Amino acid sequence: MDYRVVSIVRDHARGRGGSPALTGDGRTVSYAELDERSSRAAQALLAAGLGPGSRVAHVGKNAPEFFDLLFGAAKIGAVTAAVNWRLTPAEIAAIVADAGAAVTVLDAEFAALAADLPGRVVVTGAGHEAWLAAHPADDPGFVGEPDDIVVQLYTSGTTGVPKGVQLSNTNFAVGERMARRWRLDGSAVSLVPMPLFHIGGSGWALAGLYAGCRQVLVRDIDPAALVDTFERERVTNAFIVPAVLQFMCQVPGSAGRDYSALRGILYGASPITSEVLRVALETFKAPLFQVYGMTETTGAIVQLEPEDHDPGGPRGHLMRSAGRPYAWVELKIADPAGEGERAPGEVGELLVRSSQNTTGYWNRPDETARLLGAGGWLRTGDAGYLDAEGYLFLTDRIKDMIVTGAENVYPIEVEEVLAAHPGIADVAVIGVPDERWGEAVKAVVVPRPGVDLTEEEVLAYARERLAGFKRPRSVDFAAELPRNPSGKILKKNLRAPYWDGLGRSIG
Repeated sequence: MDYRVVSIVRDHARGRGGSPALTGDGRTVSYAELDERSSRAAQALLAAGLGPGSRVAHVGKNAPEFFDLLFGAAKIGAVTAAVNWRLTPAEIAAIVADAGAAVTVLDAEFAALAADLPGRVVVTGAGHEAWLAAHPADDPGFVGEPDDIVVQLYTSGTTGVPKGVQLSNTNFAVGERMARRWRLDGSAVSLVPMPLFHIGGSGWALAGLYAGCRQVLVRDIDPAALVDTFERERVTNAFIVPAVLQFMCQVPGSAGRDYSALRGILYGASPITSEVLRVALETFKAPLFQVYGMTETTGAIVQLEPEDHDPGGPRGHLMRSAGRPYAWVELKIADPAGEGERAPGEVGELLVRSSQNTTGYWNRPDETARLLGAGGWLRTGDAGYLDAEGYLFLTDRIKDMIVTGAENVYPIEVEEVLAAHPGIADVAVIGVPDERWGEAVKAVVVPRPGVDLTEEEVLAYARERLAGFKRPRSVDFAAELPRNPSGKILKKNLRAPYWDGLGRSIG
């Protein structure tokens, strides 16, 4: 599609400049103000010697300054690299260096990092405002081409060293396609709780900005505060990861709050159990859209529609699926060791082909070659199958599969069962060493507050509901599970102590 991200701010500034674009850090920025501020940022970047193809970095929580930089960079053809602020200082500095960013906009909360970052560092607050004010609000007028890279997002690192995923104007055209489908328009109020360094944050925000609505930027995730924000801001649309959705439903009194403005909640980025879905439907009484995708596919490529969320109904089993691909997305299930396509119902690796696929990783030709196969097919690294109706059922990350004896166990199947136990608040299933079977299934369980749960109770519950080879052989208890910023459980961290010193690892 002949689409340009930079046109979002230019078009809305002309057509609806006085309308609110962003609310965050206690202030609201209109589309006209965003256009002006991004033009000043563009001039500042030009003055620093940047131009088409240059990288700039942003290290900070969700705030309007991110969009000053993103649109300012786009107005000169530069690329914004959004960096995970939850990493260690050394890791953040390494990513900024990897991007080759000559300028970094740094959240004032992390000002202590400035001395460790290469290039020019602009700290938000007074320094950032002075940086903008020193330059005229003249739009340089760069338009560029559909395939020009606009944003560079770094993978979470759960499968290795973070890699810069390059996303183009064409990749982000999904926002134009999906705004109406996600019930976003100029009157919407869209909540952006996912971090902007994640595709679920920046991609979702760009879809809302394309629609011309107001984005409510969430700086810190607090389930009780999110419930208050839904009600106070009259939120109409939101994208929330399953873990946060689950925690919001557990906030005392959450089911009795006023969510009447809601048009829909999108969820995705990590597996969800049927029990969490059931409770979310009861709590919010609003349409739920499940979306599946990854950074390398510019977010959502598969969607489960609200009408398919039918717990207890004849199509209730679909709530365990990710949905069906969009019309412009091709899926196939292939042998993990090759390209051969598998029949409906057979588990294999999910491959995807669409205009949303990244062109590759920044300066990583070998990794790019492993990601993008023949014919434009992208290897997701996720295991699953397609049913006869074309619904995608994800079984797990291929690396998380447990091989016990000659049987494959996909952790999500076990987690689905255990999550329905009334005393379990959260659960992860991993493979641990076993002398007899190679690997054994272990459950790591977070009990609900006030519940005195024992290992034997959990094992007995599983025995009644799972095939023998899928049952956990042991249970550990934890206060919480480690998660990355997108809400995915860091199973590599959970597995590590058990495999340490054995000369091999899982994942």
